[in-house]
Amino acid sequence: MPPNAVGQPRIGVGTWAWGNQFLWGYTPDQDQALEACFQRAVERGLHVFDTADSYGTGRWNGRSEELLGRFVATLPVAVRNDLCVATKLAPFPWRLGRRGFDRALQASQRRLQGKLDRVQLHWSTARYAPWQEAPLLQGLADQVQAGRVAELGVSNLGPQRLRRIHNILAERGVPLRSLQVQLSLLAPEPIAPGGVVDVCRELGVELIAYSPLALGLLTRPSGPDPHVPPGPRGLLFRRLWNDLQPLLQAIEAIAAARNASSAAVAMNWCRAHGALPIVGLRSAAQADRAADALTWQLTAKQRAELDQLALGTRRARMPANPFQSA
Repeated sequence: MPPNAVGQPRIGVGTWAWGNQFLWGYTPDQDQALEACFQRAVERGLHVFDTADSYGTGRWNGRSEELLGRFVATLPVAVRNDLCVATKLAPFPWRLGRRGFDRALQASQRRLQGKLDRVQLHWSTARYAPWQEAPLLQGLADQVQAGRVAELGVSNLGPQRLRRIHNILAERGVPLRSLQVQLSLLAPEPIAPGGVVDVCRELGVELIAYSPLALGLLTRPSGPDPHVPPGPRGLLFRRLWNDLQPLLQAIEAIAAARNASSAAVAMNWCRAHGALPIVGLRSAAQADRAADALTWQLTAKQRAELDQLALGTRRARMPANPFQSA
């Protein structure tokens, strides 16, 4: 997707929570609110939607794709065609060889009711089964060249693996469109010198930031221990909260100066580094707040201040994805 009017990437919608009962407490009675969220996002110009075939826990496996496909199908054709719908396929151990993703891709296309613009490798197998990865990617490249899906992206790759895969696909004449990595003020490693931000810029690969709000940590006001969410998110909040205070206070100061939310500051920090943030949305009000962030951008001074705090706050960091490659 092209950048917005001020030259920075736009903002996308993440659908990890749509169907995830374990971490986000999903139940089917939320579907009406999720559809309202989707409709508002589209109305406000949030036209990139990211999902995955593994989103949805337990009996709700695949629910995210199903809901997104259902919602997209209600749109007028012209509006539907203006969206970019991307999914990620998980390299589970039983998905092997060049044809290992074929059935999974067909299932995703069915759940998404045919609206699938970009397919992405969900994570790298470099750390535990490096031999599995290349055939799966070759198979996805086959699907692009056959015209079954328009674009190919990857996720959770470091700079070395990114260069290698980019070169392999370039030899086949298949562009690598995007790289999706964890990037936020609590996961700033990609912006370090020689990180994937620099490599994406060099190679012309779109950078997508997932978890830009750090599971909601960056949206909370500073101060005493907040009311923590249940489950694993609550454990993370308790572990990071005290060390997070200087960063939260800086975010709040910028937000106050802009009459904006802390979430908008966190999103615009990603945008200032050339990344398209994929923000998890579950309500129309959240969609409005995300769209409002597109109306302004950080100054160079504000970005530098946040960079210094993020890179210097080594104790307040999100857990690294165990499948992230070098």
